[in-house]
Amino acid sequence: MGLATDREKTAHLLRRFGLGASVEELDFYSEGGYARAVDRLLGESAEEAPLPDAARFVGANGRLNPPDAVAWWVVRLLGTRRVLREKLTVFWHNHFATSVVKVGAAPLMVAQIETLRRLALGPFEDLLLALSRDPAMVVWLDNAQNVKGKPNENFAREVMELFTIGIGHYNEEDVREAARAFTGWSLRRIPGGPLGVSAEFLYRRAAHDDGEKTVLGTKGDLGGEDVIRLLCQRPETSRRLVRKFFAWFVRPNPDDATVERFAKAYRESGLNTLALVRAVVLSPEFLSPQAERAVVKSPVDFVIPTLRQLGVGERLAQSLPPEGQLPRRLLLPALAAGQAMRAMGMALLAPPDVSGWEGGPAWISSATMAERIRWASTLFGSGGGGRPGLRYPAESLLEAEATPSAVAARLFEVFDAPADPETLSLATQAAATKKGSGTNAMAEAASQVLFASPAFQYA
Repeated sequence: MGLATDREKTAHLLRRFGLGASVEELDFYSEGGYARAVDRLLGESAEEAPLPDAARFVGANGRLNPPDAVAWWVVRLLGTRRVLREKLTVFWHNHFATSVVKVGAAPLMVAQIETLRRLALGPFEDLLLALSRDPAMVVWLDNAQNVKGKPNENFAREVMELFTIGIGHYNEEDVREAARAFTGWSLRRIPGGPLGVSAEFLYRRAAHDDGEKTVLGTKGDLGGEDVIRLLCQRPETSRRLVRKFFAWFVRPNPDDATVERFAKAYRESGLNTLALVRAVVLSPEFLSPQAERAVVKSPVDFVIPTLRQLGVGERLAQSLPPEGQLPRRLLLPALAAGQAMRAMGMALLAPPDVSGWEGGPAWISSATMAERIRWASTLFGSGGGGRPGLRYPAESLLEAEATPSAVAARLFEVFDAPADPETLSLATQAAATKKGSGTNAMAEAASQVLFASPAFQYA
C-alpha cells in the first residue's frame, strides 16, 4: 500500500475524481507529474467528444421516456472527456436526489442533470439557487403547492435538513418561516418541443407571502433567494458538504479538525467547488495510505470504468451518426450499463428517496455482489440477468498468445486492479478451466474472479 509514484497518484486521482482510466488515459494525465495531472483534470483540457443531445433518444411515441433519458446520460458517462465534471454531476445528483418516478416527465430530469453538469464546479450558492428553481425539484418537493396562506413546508424542510445545514441547526419555526419565503415558486409546463414536453420556473407573484419573516435569526420581508443566501453563509453548510465530499471522494469518517480545515477554505473561496476539489486532491489526506482504495465503488464507479477501460465508450461516441434518431443496436453498451447499475442498487434518475443513496458499505450485499460478478458475463459472454452480452473481443487486448496467465494479467492491468498475487492466481486458474473454449470464455472466467474479489470493490 502507498502511492509512491506520480503514476500511482494519478491513477488514484482518476479513480476518485474521474471515471476510471484506460492505460492510454493514464499515460496522458500522468505525463509531467502529479501536479500536471491535477491541472489537466481540473482545467478540463481534453477536448469534449461529440456527444448526442437528449432529443436524439426520443422514442417512437415522440416522447423522451425514462429509460431513454437514462441511456442519454450513460452515453455521456461512457463517452465524455470532461470526466471531473461528469463525476461531480453524479455526486450532485445524489445530493439533490430527485426521482423521475414522482416527477413523471423524463425531460424535466434531463434539464436538471444539465443544470447540475453546468454548475457542478462553480459556487454552491449558484447551484442551490438553480436547483431551488428547477422544475423537476419544484414537482419533487411540492413547491408548486406552496402558496400564501397555505404554505407547504416540504422544500423548506429539505433545503435545510439535506441540502445545507443539517438536522440540529434549525427549528420548526425556521422551517415554517422559510416555507413562507418560498411561496409562489412554481413552474409552467410547456407541451411539445423536441423532447415532447418541457417546463420552466414561474414566480407566481400573487401566491407569494410578502409578510415579515424570521429565519435563523434574520428578520425581514425575506424571499427564497434571501433564505438560500443565509443558508450558504452558515458554517454548518460548508462543514456538512465537506464531510459528504470526503465520504464520496477521499475516505469515510474524517475527523472534525480535518473537516473544519477544508470547510474554512471552502467558505473563503465563496463555496467554490472547483477550489474545494483542488484543495482536496493536493492535500496529504487525499494522497495518504489511509485514502488509497478506501471508498467502496458505487455502481457507476464499478460499471462505467470497465467499459471506458476497454475503449467501449470512445468507440460508442465515434460510432453514433451525427444526426437523427439513434439506432438501438448502437446503444447496447449504454443500455446494458444502465440496467446493470440499476440491478446493483443505483438506478440513475431514480434515487430511493430525497436523502439519496446511502453509499459506502451499503452498496455491497449478496444480491448486488452477484450482479457485480455477473457483469463479467455481460462484458465478455452471453450476458445474464436479463441483459444481452456485449461479447467484447478479448483477444484484441493481447499482443501475444492468449494463455490463461496472459489473459488474467492483462485484465488486471486494463481494469486497474489492485496488485494482489492471490487473486491473480485464482483468476488465472479460472481462465485455465476455459482454455479450450476461446479467449472470451477465459476473460469472462478471470473477470468473474476479479469482480468478486474484496479489494476490487474499492476505488
